[in-house]
Amino acid sequence: MKRSLLLVTILLTGCFHSGTPSDATESEISMATMMDISVEELRNQTPEEHMQMMLEMMNQQEKMEGFLPGQGIDISTLPTVQPTQTIEVEDGDTIELNPTIVRKKINGKEFAMYGYNGQIPGPIIKAPQGSTITVNVTNDIDMDTTIHWHGLRLDNANDGVPDVTQEPIKPGESYQYTIVFPDEGIYWYHPHVREDIQQDMGLYGNLLITPEDDDAYTPVNETEILVLDDITLDEDGNLIPYGEDDALFPLMGRFGNVMIINGEALYEGLFQKNSVVRYFITNVANTRTFRLHFADAKMKLVGSDVGRYEHEQYVESVTIAPAERYIVDVHFSDEGAYSLTHESPLSTSTLGTIYIDEKSAIPDLSEAFAVEHEHEDVIADIDAFRQYFDDPIDKTLRLSIETTMDHSMMAEHTDDGIEWEDTMPEMNAMMTGDDVEWQIIDDDTGETNMDFMWEFNVGDVVKINVINDEDSAHPMQHPIHFHGQRFLVLSMDGVPNENLVWKDTVLIPVGSEAELLFEMSNPGDWMFHCHIAEHLTNGMMGMFRVSPTL
Repeated sequence: MKRSLLLVTILLTGCFHSGTPSDATESEISMATMMDISVEELRNQTPEEHMQMMLEMMNQQEKMEGFLPGQGIDISTLPTVQPTQTIEVEDGDTIELNPTIVRKKINGKEFAMYGYNGQIPGPIIKAPQGSTITVNVTNDIDMDTTIHWHGLRLDNANDGVPDVTQEPIKPGESYQYTIVFPDEGIYWYHPHVREDIQQDMGLYGNLLITPEDDDAYTPVNETEILVLDDITLDEDGNLIPYGEDDALFPLMGRFGNVMIINGEALYEGLFQKNSVVRYFITNVANTRTFRLHFADAKMKLVGSDVGRYEHEQYVESVTIAPAERYIVDVHFSDEGAYSLTHESPLSTSTLGTIYIDEKSAIPDLSEAFAVEHEHEDVIADIDAFRQYFDDPIDKTLRLSIETTMDHSMMAEHTDDGIEWEDTMPEMNAMMTGDDVEWQIIDDDTGETNMDFMWEFNVGDVVKINVINDEDSAHPMQHPIHFHGQRFLVLSMDGVPNENLVWKDTVLIPVGSEAELLFEMSNPGDWMFHCHIAEHLTNGMMGMFRVSPTL
């Protein structure tokens, strides 16, 4: 039976069951009937128990056939994944960055996965701001691929978008990219072909661009890179396959049930007492938004996608959507163990532990950490654009969905407008791309996704409103990424942003409205899209053109 037919069966199951609570919704009754449990038992399940039960049921129904890396290959013959290395480059250097098939162990089981240069995450490319390098790529995996250099304002021809800036790199073939680094900060690279598979299976890595000004950042004792991810395993600890032709889990995306940090199930840090540690954080998950806490250590927000904030700011936590980056300084004032956790309104997951020994860090940076420093160069850069802050809106995007699903099956969101877990795994797993089209809609014309092309010129300063439709069949948060340009988030839901930073990806919660100001500085044909991989694969992408000035 096809999943779409099974979905109809679920929606049409009888709604009258003995012992059913009088306040039970049609959605609860349908779910409970399909799972052969009572509504009361359904209500008592945690999100993790609910997802696991659904995965077990789908396996029993042989619904999870599909694609996995290295099919037909004896895993024991594959090279073991290697630890992430740092490649330090200078202007004019040439490096190799090759996607490969590797053998990796997760929770005691070995799988065939993907890695750049055999590493998960891929190599950290550390480069000085203003430099240019050449990257030679040979595709040694079993799928077509490209590399997109996320957040970099580079030449359009090197953006890594298949059938827009290049043809996909076929297995065994090679390609050469010329990469420039005009902005300091933390960036990342990943495929732009079937991201739902390739990125989830290990093809991601960071670019750390050091600023021209050695004093751009306040001093710290240590620096660390954290790459956040999750992965989906069945009850036997095996990988849940991916769709052969289209992404599975098209409605809510693929929420993993095992947290991954820096390619491993747990992170461990070891520092000295009183250390100030700078963390460069990237979320590479297909769908999951993380909210990070460092126990009772004090945390200061320093930077995001394209460099530093106007001023440092103390925060209790950091919410980071897929594709976003944040830079935080954390002060570990006392010896002992500090838990690194992901804490949502629905659950708490331990991602790792930071151990602080009794020996004190030298130098003592406590006094510097106690000040929320201003970044005068960032303020001066943004000053050139403040004259446009009150200009009228130039363009408006609406985020919505077309689907065959019954509106009575809509999931409930937490008050912050974010789905932190897959609360409808049976619906999510059984729908196909034929049932779902995620949409980015041009408000002026009503055209959707790739049916329209916005036109701008280099030098334009453009104000774009992005509205996340809360009345759609399944409203959900969307991290929207714009290629090739940088923008400021001027306001969210009408509340002005008092601490600005240049961005390339913005999280739009359900029912929210973001006001963005773009510097159109980079000519070419560029994509914008939701960075939930399954939403992108199911339509949620558009194009804009920035033409050179005459």
